[in-house]
Amino acid sequence: MPSLVRIWRRSIQTRVVTSTILLSTLVVALTGWALLRDVASGLADSRRAAAVSEARSGFDYAQTQLDAAVETEPSTQSQALTQMVDSLTRSRGAQRTYELVLQGPLLTDDGEVPIRSSAAIQPRALPADLAAAVRAGPGTFWRYSELSLVGSGSVEPSVVVGSQLRAPGSGDTYAMFYLFSLEDQQDTLDLVRRALLLGGLAMILMVGGVAWLVSRQVLDPVRLARRIAERYASGNLEQRMHVSGEDDIARLSTSFNQMAASLQSQIRRLENLSRLQQRFVSDVSHELRTPLTTVQMASEVLYDSRERFDPLTARSAELLKRELDRFESLLSDLLDLSRFDAGAAVLELDTIDFAQVARRAADDPVLARAGITVRLVGVERPALVEADPRRIDRIVRNLLANAAKYSGSDVVEVEVAQNAESASLSVRDFGVGLSGDENIRVFDRFWRADPARTQGGTGLGLAISREDAALHGGTLQAWGRPGVGSEFILTIPKPEGSAKHPPLESVYA
Repeated sequence: MPSLVRIWRRSIQTRVVTSTILLSTLVVALTGWALLRDVASGLADSRRAAAVSEARSGFDYAQTQLDAAVETEPSTQSQALTQMVDSLTRSRGAQRTYELVLQGPLLTDDGEVPIRSSAAIQPRALPADLAAAVRAGPGTFWRYSELSLVGSGSVEPSVVVGSQLRAPGSGDTYAMFYLFSLEDQQDTLDLVRRALLLGGLAMILMVGGVAWLVSRQVLDPVRLARRIAERYASGNLEQRMHVSGEDDIARLSTSFNQMAASLQSQIRRLENLSRLQQRFVSDVSHELRTPLTTVQMASEVLYDSRERFDPLTARSAELLKRELDRFESLLSDLLDLSRFDAGAAVLELDTIDFAQVARRAADDPVLARAGITVRLVGVERPALVEADPRRIDRIVRNLLANAAKYSGSDVVEVEVAQNAESASLSVRDFGVGLSGDENIRVFDRFWRADPARTQGGTGLGLAISREDAALHGGTLQAWGRPGVGSEFILTIPKPEGSAKHPPLESVYA
């Protein structure tokens, strides 16, 4: 069943063909039912009209025979009636399509009604409402019925026509019934039903085949476009769709190829631009390192001698030293990013304990200067991983510095957890939080959520931290809610483990 559901959800052709077959089946069924009903009604009405006409002729003949009989003795009259029934049933020989039933006299002393029949009809097989109507008064009445024969379990559809007869000599009344079989009409109806069933089935199969053929002609180019788009997604930009003809599919293929060529051109241009930017950053960073070192040495001499300067010059020496330190930090970050871009970054692995890293984080002077209280969770047990201590410390310092500068929170919670595959360390604050797509953009280079709230910094710390985490095969993710807080979770896999199932989940997720 799951495989059928997957096929139904993923295959347009399956849905189109199935829907077409179901709708065709519904239309054919309704049409066949209407046609069958009209045919059955026409056959029944035709047979009924002929039966009533023939029965009336028989009733007139029977009444004429009774009018001609002047004997009033019951035995003589009974014999005459029996002969009349035999005469009516013999009168048409092999062409006779009816049976006769004669009841009467209808009023007798003992309440029993004698019955004379030309066939073995069950005594109570006649419709009760028809018999009551005939006994009630003169006229010709008819009903559709299913009659059972004596000694046979079969039921035969029939139309029964009845009328009242009166013997003028004795004044007795009789009820005569003509029973016309509808067996031929039923056979015709069964033939029509089989023809409609077979024809409808053939039509449904034909419509399903046409739907499959048409949907395949339409969807095959779409499937080809999907496969080529998947190749584009995997980096193969040389694929193109085959264009044949001038129809809508051909124009779609042409447009698709033009779009692919444009994308390829744009991607190549962006790749070239990215390479130029990376080379520029790397070259500038290296070229600035030497003059920066010289200027910084000079600034340190001035900074150490600031007490002998006048206040304005001393303040200028302090500002020069601070800005050169910021510039050196930015230059170091740019060099690290250039190594990541060039794939030259390497790890110096050692066994470290996330619980110990968290305890050291609680003593970070950046948090103390900001007046932030650190709350530790889950640091009672060691959480050991193989990682580069320098890079892990840098990630945690960047997360704490980010919380101190931008969160506006008085409390920062550092939590450690582990499972069989990985260990996690989270830094959670309860300040301004993150909104919208900021939890993704926060790792972009030089991006800040609110430049008005910046307190220095380069905008590269979180970007470098995420690159450090990825270099370990781990993850660094961010969550947040506006006005509630934000949380960053670092996950590093253990040996032979993975970071796919981190032991910590964000409370803001």
